[in-house]
Amino acid sequence: MVHHHHTQTAAHHDHHNTHNHGSQDDHAVHTAGQHAGHSTAMFKNRFWAALALTVPVVYFSPMVGHLLGYMPPMFPGSAFIPPVLGTVIFLHGGQPFLKGGLQELKDRRPGMMLLIGMAISVAFLASWVTSLGIGGFDLDFWWELALLVTIMLLGHWIEMRALGSAQGALDALAALLPDEAERVTGGGAETVPVSELREGDTVLVRSGARLPADGTVIDGQAEFDESMITGESRTVPRSPGDTVVAGTVATDNSVRVRVTAVGDNTALAGIQRLVAEAQASSSKAQALADRAAAFLFYFAAGAGALTFVAWTLLGSVPEAVARTVTVLVIACPHALGLAIPLVIAISTEQAARAGVLIKNRMALERMRTVDVVLFDKTGTLTTGEPELKDVTASDGGSRDGLLALAAAVEADSEHPVARAIVRAARRGNLQIPQATGFTSMTGRGVRATVDGRAIHVGGPALLRELGLSEPESLAASTSAWVERGAAVLHVVDGNRILGAVSLEDAVRPESRQAVAALQDRGLQVAMVTGDARQVADAVAHELHIDEVFAEVLPADKDKKVAELQGRGLKVAMVGDGVNDSPALARAEVGIAIGAGTDVAMESAGVVLAGNDPRAVLSMVDLSRASYRKMWQNLVWATGYNVVSVPLAAGVLAFAGVVLSPAAAAVLMSASTIVVALNAQLLRRVKLNPEQVR
Repeated sequence: MVHHHHTQTAAHHDHHNTHNHGSQDDHAVHTAGQHAGHSTAMFKNRFWAALALTVPVVYFSPMVGHLLGYMPPMFPGSAFIPPVLGTVIFLHGGQPFLKGGLQELKDRRPGMMLLIGMAISVAFLASWVTSLGIGGFDLDFWWELALLVTIMLLGHWIEMRALGSAQGALDALAALLPDEAERVTGGGAETVPVSELREGDTVLVRSGARLPADGTVIDGQAEFDESMITGESRTVPRSPGDTVVAGTVATDNSVRVRVTAVGDNTALAGIQRLVAEAQASSSKAQALADRAAAFLFYFAAGAGALTFVAWTLLGSVPEAVARTVTVLVIACPHALGLAIPLVIAISTEQAARAGVLIKNRMALERMRTVDVVLFDKTGTLTTGEPELKDVTASDGGSRDGLLALAAAVEADSEHPVARAIVRAARRGNLQIPQATGFTSMTGRGVRATVDGRAIHVGGPALLRELGLSEPESLAASTSAWVERGAAVLHVVDGNRILGAVSLEDAVRPESRQAVAALQDRGLQVAMVTGDARQVADAVAHELHIDEVFAEVLPADKDKKVAELQGRGLKVAMVGDGVNDSPALARAEVGIAIGAGTDVAMESAGVVLAGNDPRAVLSMVDLSRASYRKMWQNLVWATGYNVVSVPLAAGVLAFAGVVLSPAAAAVLMSASTIVVALNAQLLRRVKLNPEQVR
């Protein structure tokens, strides 16, 4: 009896097998790797520490006192409060930026970290020179240094918190293997760690248990759920001589399996390698803020050098140093440090309300550039659950009577197919008769006694076993069903075939709207599945999908993404199974359906909390809106710099217009407020999957 089985349940962990992976904060928040080893908690703790020290630094700063019209209290040592606390802020709060800046220098990829590192280092040195009274400079930047470090720590904390921390896809894949296996010995079976299994061992796999290694069935037969490896939604019968794969589940019976591959040689380990390769080859594009920061770094370094040379030639070295320092300090806009994190924080919060969990900021930025959305079929566009599609009775019998009879036989079975038949009968308000003596015949069907008659329900194997052939009147209907890829079950009374029912993987009603709305937004929609060509074509026809890849093995799903990319298309992949992980990791944007497996979620940059494919639209709309906001904020933040840096350099000094360090710092704070307010406007973007059109 060919039975569907839900992809999702199969691919979830065994509940007893709870691996504690630990939280991996190491997270692709900045693609250039500045956040490597930096956790959300680290930025948070350093921010609060820096904030506590910044308050006295700012309060005791003569420049702030002068600006706000008060005199900081004077007592022995009060002059050293800003330098001492400022040094602690620089060394403790500034450490992630200094480290990250050095890494960017090594990688020759200047970005945000180098820009911040340069500004705080110059401010630190200039301020100490002033505090120690060397050379008569008046470059007291302690309060500016403290504010800059504190605001940048806040920006990074907001960003990291918004994105959350992600666990490794490879850990989740490893978790599909049970911790222990039952190895068959001369005296019965012993429980051993999976790592102790060797090729040639025999293992006992009980009903509902996961296979610990690849092997060959040597005793017993069972329906195996292989959806996590093949993507095929139906369970497949496996009997002696058949090969079975680690991580798959024996759904209904116990079998004995001779181990043929362990550890790195298993099919599951192959998928792990594919995911690792795909993740390593994913785009190395720098995030938008980093590109802006790189521009500002070169701009500031160039402006600083020009400033120093020009003022030195004009004959004033102290003035040259003062102007150059001012230029380098104000070249790092607070606004830039907050512009992007605020947009990301608000957009991820908006997305979460719409059931879209964004794990990787690059996924959010890239989504607006996507050309084609590639959906996995089973469990994504379809429910992954069988649904009764059609009923036909032979010799003009009653369709309702036939369905009620089939439901009576299946009523005691927990199988998804049985539930689908019973559900359809109840939906039609049919009177389901009482059945007794229910028996399941593995791989063939089920049997029960109804009103004194022995009724069988099953697939082609049942007819062969009973020596029956399908009457012509039925064949016309059933052959069309088979062509569509439906599972066909016959209802048999003794040696008479009463009729047949067809079951298909049910298409989600939301899928139609999602596909149409994506096409309205100018995107192509493609579908990939491990199912047979006729099954795939039937679903694609129903949903008006642009392109279909059918009968695709897991290793090849990854290749299909690469094939689309090879045509110059940017791909968003939407999937829910383990076998989708390499493809999710390979695509520009990987989107996991939340009802899917842990592994798929780990490989994806985005997780849809529910299993409504229309949420992909929220992602597209949000990506476009947040990108606009990022650009507006960056134009403001960098525009402010493009104007203030030359003024601080003294290009209009001949006309008596010179931007003092204090005025530059005040303007910088004002630009930060403008950027923060602009980011808040993102809250107006409407994201409701119910109103997709």
